[in-house]
Amino acid sequence: MTLAERIDHDLKEAMKAREAERLSTLRMVKSAFKYAAIEKDGAGAVVDDETAMTVLRKQIKQREDAASGFEQGGRPELAAKEKAEIVLLAAYLPKGFSPEEITELVKEAIAEVGATSKAQMGAVMKVAQAKAAGRADGKSLSQEVQKLLV
Repeated sequence: MTLAERIDHDLKEAMKAREAERLSTLRMVKSAFKYAAIEKDGAGAVVDDETAMTVLRKQIKQREDAASGFEQGGRPELAAKEKAEIVLLAAYLPKGFSPEEITELVKEAIAEVGATSKAQMGAVMKVAQAKAAGRADGKSLSQEVQKLLV
């Protein structure tokens, strides 16, 4: 079952169970999937798993930013809603790497590229992101690369 099919299935289950918050979040994700598919391949397109995971990560990032803004603005109830949506969406992504696994992955990328200075960070990041295959965010990879390339 593809990620988009799983979202569709869970959307129907949320409708049957009358879970308004979950239903709303899944509808927004399904809409984002459709926009991504249209942007990529045109009107009749279906989103593949790789694109779907990218869209989910983007949706989670948007909600993290919104939650941060709501907390700074003194709106904890809206921040809590955004955080609940983050938890719901994160359940659809594969388990991320631990900090130790990220360190090991970055070390492998540095060795593969043969990098010796921060000037080669871009090449290392490209390889590291390909190896991570979406299971680690760019920020944590970047921090680890900067730490190891001195």
